[in-house]
Amino acid sequence: MTDTTDRNRTQTTEGEREAPIQTRKATRRGGDPAERGRTTIADGVVEKIAGLAARDVVGVHAMGSGMSRTFGAVRDRVPGSSKSVSRGVKAEVGEVQTALDLEIVVDYGVSITDVAGDVRENVVAAVERMTGLEVVEVNIAVSDVKLPDEEDEEPEPRIQ
Repeated sequence: MTDTTDRNRTQTTEGEREAPIQTRKATRRGGDPAERGRTTIADGVVEKIAGLAARDVVGVHAMGSGMSRTFGAVRDRVPGSSKSVSRGVKAEVGEVQTALDLEIVVDYGVSITDVAGDVRENVVAAVERMTGLEVVEVNIAVSDVKLPDEEDEEPEPRIQ
């Protein structure tokens, strides 16, 4: 006859007794290693993710208001600076949730409600997938419509 227990195995065979077999039970302090410690995500990280996701939507011409686009265009021309992908995006990030405000310019002729809906879907999917945060709201302000014959509001470069 053989007896087996989870913590200590004792095997007995008719009248004969063996020493207990010690099994090592893995005990981890704090649970799963992936859950040890805390991860914080900066507002700027969520803003960049949302900005890139919004720009991917067909019908979005630019992000931000006229003034922020003008200043951004000047700033982008400064040597050593990088293009601001978070222009026109404001995020409030909590421990498990985030809320976003986006300001966009749409192309003339597209359905603004369709573009706004597509932007919302794309932004929510990207932010939730990449950060694990729950997106509670995405507010979209359409600040302008880009007409086909309008030139972009970028200033002339000083150097050619």
